[in-house]
Amino acid sequence: MQSYASTKARTAKPYKGLGMEGALARWYAALTKKSLEDFEMLARRVAGEISPGSSVLEVAPGPGYFAIELAKLGDYRVTGLDISATFVEIARANAARAGVQAQFERGDASRMPFDGERFDYVVCRAAFKNFTAPVAALQEMYRVLKPGGRALIVDMRRDASQDSIRQAASSMKAGAVNRAIVYLTFRFMLLRRAYTRAEFEQMLGQTGFRKAEIRETLIGLEVSLER
Repeated sequence: MQSYASTKARTAKPYKGLGMEGALARWYAALTKKSLEDFEMLARRVAGEISPGSSVLEVAPGPGYFAIELAKLGDYRVTGLDISATFVEIARANAARAGVQAQFERGDASRMPFDGERFDYVVCRAAFKNFTAPVAALQEMYRVLKPGGRALIVDMRRDASQDSIRQAASSMKAGAVNRAIVYLTFRFMLLRRAYTRAEFEQMLGQTGFRKAEIRETLIGLEVSLER
């Protein structure tokens, strides 16, 4: 891991971040459930990095699939925070059906309703690019982490190629229509919201994280942080 000096970065986006609600949220929940093994894989990865009894926060969990899979793996205190009332409702119902103890609350990533130094680990998957105030969200992740706590952000990168986006969409376990919708959404909306590695480095320079590691994937970035 390497440390980053403080530098300037864009601190807000020109739109107000709103959560998916209603039918759109339910469509997204059904679509992403087809990739449940990806959430299971991420849950196993995080479980391998934390101790029994650890407190874990997922920022923008959507339907709650990762949080629920992690709760199945051990004695962890798992919490999800999402701006969408529909997603909070769906995630709570999913947790109840799975018979796991995972708490889901409604709230803004840039103004988290938690005391400082509460969590051992913070996860944010496929949502960071949508935050209105990304630097504030990073600063909040830092604030709610315990000293020595870690965070993992997994998201798209803005410099991903069209071919790689097409490949990622084609690999999804979904029908042809849904794959086409995903490709168009990635290409013409989500990609524009995403960040490059350099932009992430600049934003991290405005936080207190003492260590950071950024790894590029097919169409995304994995940002590992340590307070």
